Amino acid sequence: QVQLVESGGGLVQTGGSLSLSCAVSGRSFSSYAMAWFRQAPGKEREFVAVISWGGGSFTTSADSVKGRFTISRDNAKNAVYLRMNSLKPEDTAVYYCAADAYGSSRYYEAGNYDYWGQGTQVTVSS
Repeated sequence: QVQLVESGGGLVQTGGSLSLSCAVSGRSFSSYAMAWFRQAPGKEREFVAVISWGGGSFTTSADSVKGRFTISRDNAKNAVYLRMNSLKPEDTAVYYCAADAYGSSRYYEAGNYDYWGQGTQVTVSS
């Protein structure tokens, strides 16, 4: 059983920063590609960032957060992180971490992920 638990969400002012963490149970963490998605009220869940399995040599993010958000992983701690800088009101959403056990190339599609966390709320005030 793989479980993902996010933490680090909260309320921040425009221009501020937050760091999200996702703790993953299980012994196969290093073999999972890991991603962050978000979902704002009334909107579909959208891709934020992904990091490849193993050492995480490949990362990419959505255009809307590129240059502001950074994804990273620590395989020794079974954790993935999302550092969010220069936050904007439109970043307000529930943020979810997700694990892909089979290495889909379509990393931007939520349906390709096998395990999900419960989400953590990020609210950016204007």
